Amino acid sequence: MKPLSDGNVKRLLIRATNWVGDAVMTTPAIGVIREYFPQAEITLLANPIVAELFSPHAWVDRVIRFDRKGAHKGITGRLRLAAEVRKHSFDMVIVLPNSFDSALVPWLAGIPVRLGKNSDGRGLLLTRRYNPDKQTSKGHEVQYYLDLVRHFGITGQARDPQLTVTTQEEQQAASRLAQTGIEPQDFLIGINPGAAFGSAKRWYPERFAEVARRLAHEWNAKVVIFGGPGETDIAAAIEQELAGTCLNLAGKTTVRELMALIRRCNFFVTNDSGPMHIAAAVDVPLVAIFGSTDHTGTSPFTDKAVIVRKNVHCAPCKLRECPTDHRCMTEVTADDVVTAAQKLMGR
Repeated sequence: MKPLSDGNVKRLLIRATNWVGDAVMTTPAIGVIREYFPQAEITLLANPIVAELFSPHAWVDRVIRFDRKGAHKGITGRLRLAAEVRKHSFDMVIVLPNSFDSALVPWLAGIPVRLGKNSDGRGLLLTRRYNPDKQTSKGHEVQYYLDLVRHFGITGQARDPQLTVTTQEEQQAASRLAQTGIEPQDFLIGINPGAAFGSAKRWYPERFAEVARRLAHEWNAKVVIFGGPGETDIAAAIEQELAGTCLNLAGKTTVRELMALIRRCNFFVTNDSGPMHIAAAVDVPLVAIFGSTDHTGTSPFTDKAVIVRKNVHCAPCKLRECPTDHRCMTEVTADDVVTAAQKLMGR
């Protein structure tokens, strides 16, 4: 395939993935795109949650937000979004998700060069297509996105996932923690008991609480609980188990605030989730508990992580809810997680 020329691409659009964790795993590929097109203005097209991750980001110049539940809902909304995108006169788009819808808007917007995976019946919407073999699809998601952009001749130095947290955001996080008695010198353990995809990915509140209690005692640490608006009940259960000796921020942070607060943590204990990938990207040591999902494809992309999982015959099932006895999670004990955390800190 003829390599793309940097000189011909002045305005480049990247259609972002739709989940926070997936979006973090695309950042190495975005870094390669940035390196290959150093003079181009790079714009990200993203939903409101993912848009926050990249507002700002070192490798992205601008973010366009779309809202499929609001202004861009349905066919009329997609046409409205396409008209908005068309105004920017993009030379090229790289479509990172695999869905038909993610390729439809760039096609409707008339972007002349449209790159993406040939999937979901959208081949005719793309001008250049990526057709990975079955073996390629079995690797890590980070590598998949790197392979996708390299297929089109976009090359550069591969990087680890990266997010940008500003100095002001760090200061605001420190101030917020200080108001509750958590000082900069305190060792801080972050607990993330939720997982937006579904309950099958979630370990149990009482076990998270036991891990938090034991590690906080051993490391003379303080504990902060994270979670989204739909995970406040889980966080409250942990807070109750810890008899209030923690800071519960579930449902009380924006994505940008979450990033800064996770970066402040000295250690992180989490399910497979978006915050897990955020912790990896901001270089926080972590233990991640995996059950229904495939750790080979979505594990935290860092050498400062340990995966805790059990080899049960039905995992990974990749289901939102467990149809049986949730053995992939019930067999993971607090001892397993504490031991993993101790070994990682010992390294």
